[in-house]
Amino acid sequence: MDETNRGRLTKDGIRIYDPADFDGMRRAGQLAAQLLDDIGPHIEPGQTTGELDRLITKWIDEAGATSATIGYKGYQHASCISVNHVVCHGIPGDKKLKDGDILNIDVTVIVDGWFGDNSRMYVAGKLGRKAERLVEVTHDSLMRGIDVVKPGNTFGDIGHAIQSFVEAQRMSVVRDFCGHGLGRVFHAPPNVLHYGRPGTGPELEEGMFFTIEPMVNLGRPETKVLGDDWTAVTRDKSLSAQFEHSVGVTSDGVEVFTTSPKGLYHPTKRG
Repeated sequence: MDETNRGRLTKDGIRIYDPADFDGMRRAGQLAAQLLDDIGPHIEPGQTTGELDRLITKWIDEAGATSATIGYKGYQHASCISVNHVVCHGIPGDKKLKDGDILNIDVTVIVDGWFGDNSRMYVAGKLGRKAERLVEVTHDSLMRGIDVVKPGNTFGDIGHAIQSFVEAQRMSVVRDFCGHGLGRVFHAPPNVLHYGRPGTGPELEEGMFFTIEPMVNLGRPETKVLGDDWTAVTRDKSLSAQFEHSVGVTSDGVEVFTTSPKGLYHPTKRG
């Protein structure tokens, strides 16, 4: 059997993986999370995003793994680093971080053919009050989405859990980007929307692997993509934040493949 075509497909085209496949996702997810643990001490005012990416690239190579993003649709970096009002897909470069900058670092690695996709927020220097609240709400919205993952619930339940929480905090959920299925491939069905109505969308089944990665703006949800065809920013230049986990649906709930080995997933508190 073609290794990219393991398991069966649902009527919605979502692949159902076997119980033995969870181990491959654990190994890939844990490497991605370890990279994000290790990069944290290097984030400080005056550091460049290009140097952060260089370190991540070096560590992936030393681990004997492969970056999923180098060469993907022409992209040439092992990470996306999105600073302040950049929503996602920020390209690492020579610009130096300033005190109070918030940034999302997103990495995807391939370990023995399995894809581990993970992102989290960091701060260079001192975290401002508004930024801190945005980061808190974004992190908590992801965890609320994960909390409803279990067989019998729907992808609409995930989106609703995130959207209802974020909007109650007077912030907005980005509609232009979403989570996705993964496993032996980088991107696959379903599209995991971070907004929606309860009970809608495909039903969750044991063996589904996908990411949940809400992007939350302090201002309005609209985004635009810059001329480099990658960098997405908030149209109103408001701050944006994102957290991402890769997860698998178990027989009675969910397994998070990208938990931080050191409990450093959240920049302002452990866990």
